[in-house]
Amino acid sequence: MNVAIDARLLAYRVGGIAQYTQQLLQALAAVAPDDTFTILEHRKQHEPVALGANIQRHRLLTPPHNRWEQWSLPLELLRVRADVVHAPDFIPPLHVRKPLIITVHDLAFIRYPAILDAAARRFYAQIGAATQRADAIIAVSQSTKRDLIELLEVPAERIDVVYEAAAAQFRPLDLAPDATKTFNGHTLQVGSFALFVGTLEPRKNLPTLLDALARCRDRSPAATPKLVIAGARGWLDEPIMAQVKHNKLGDHVHFIGVVDQQQLTWLYNACRFYVNPEIYSGFGLPILEAMQCGAAVVAADTSALPEVVGEAGLLVPPLDIEVWADVLDRLWQDEALRNDLQTRGFAQAKRFTWQQAAEETMAIYRRFRP
Repeated sequence: MNVAIDARLLAYRVGGIAQYTQQLLQALAAVAPDDTFTILEHRKQHEPVALGANIQRHRLLTPPHNRWEQWSLPLELLRVRADVVHAPDFIPPLHVRKPLIITVHDLAFIRYPAILDAAARRFYAQIGAATQRADAIIAVSQSTKRDLIELLEVPAERIDVVYEAAAAQFRPLDLAPDATKTFNGHTLQVGSFALFVGTLEPRKNLPTLLDALARCRDRSPAATPKLVIAGARGWLDEPIMAQVKHNKLGDHVHFIGVVDQQQLTWLYNACRFYVNPEIYSGFGLPILEAMQCGAAVVAADTSALPEVVGEAGLLVPPLDIEVWADVLDRLWQDEALRNDLQTRGFAQAKRFTWQQAAEETMAIYRRFRP
């Protein structure tokens, strides 16, 4: 069969949904060599999204998230002889007369509508129509499936859960104990910091983490964990910066901004442990990437995070500052605990593979084999 997959977003973005689309495409080409995958690329896409003898590139003029795409995209797809169309970025071309598959990563834009600007609000307002039109819906976690049922009243039997995986490049590195690397003026040494990766925005729950860090400092100033935060500044991030200043945490918190995937691999390997206090997440891919690199993990016990962490990390109530402070203190000082979590994390990360994701996704496609 011929599967058309909308990969236009990759001409504009690197991480998140773009990364999901690229990793899935490459894995699909490997697990289904007798099927054809037509990659729907935007004309600005210079490098191939994925490579394989069974991969075809089809260039489109319509950009992703364009206000006219529901009219222009079906016209462009008239020239594509596909048996099924997969939209990994939530919203499919609703008027295409082919079986449509969509992937829903999370419903943060419903739970936290203030995160959207006007253009994004217009795009994601189509989610109800998308779930009604789709012939199959892929959710990346049981948590997202529950949200689809609760918030959009999608029948459970219409939703398949297919987990994501960490890219193969996230792996253990042989780092010397005194190795250092500089990020945007911040020089970091192996084992000298805890790490958080993500955009600075309210649902990441950084204020709780910063309050807990302040408690650690008040308890034992000489043994206060250093926290490195890697990620772009997002909406309503000013209170986070103000809190660092108010709590006098400038010596203990380092904002290093956006990093590429090679730098991120080094950070996961070099951190003393990885921390994720998010209030809401559709999957929690950085946790999986960290475990695959050998980092001990502590995360909030909410949304999809327990599904990813399993028994391989510590789970903490997202808003309990005292418990967060206790766990940060314990992990910072207890090397045996960190080693145990690293071992369990490796085993947990192996449960999630792109091969498995591709095989499960391919089984969904084949329901619509002509």
